Amino acid sequence: MTKRKRISARDLHKKWLKEDPNYRKAYKDLEEEFSLASALIGARSAAGLTQEELARRMNTTQTVIARLESGRAKPSTRTLERFAAATGHRLCISFERIEASGTR
Repeated sequence: MTKRKRISARDLHKKWLKEDPNYRKAYKDLEEEFSLASALIGARSAAGLTQEELARRMNTTQTVIARLESGRAKPSTRTLERFAAATGHRLCISFERIEASGTR
């Protein structure tokens, strides 16, 4: 019986970003959603709350919190404000200039 080398999801992700243009494009297309999901999870974690505890503070369900943190939902500004308040944060929205490809 041969042993298989284990590789972490993070290592696979790095490898695919480097080697697979289709994966790289798909990841870039979802970057906004990943970024928001990561920020939401980070705020909840920093507040030391479980999804259930946060849901109670927001007067919603754990399922809604999970959906927000999955990146599959496009929450309203009001929902983001409630999330921020419930985690002891302040919501900040900013715009970043998009650089045109190949130009400076």
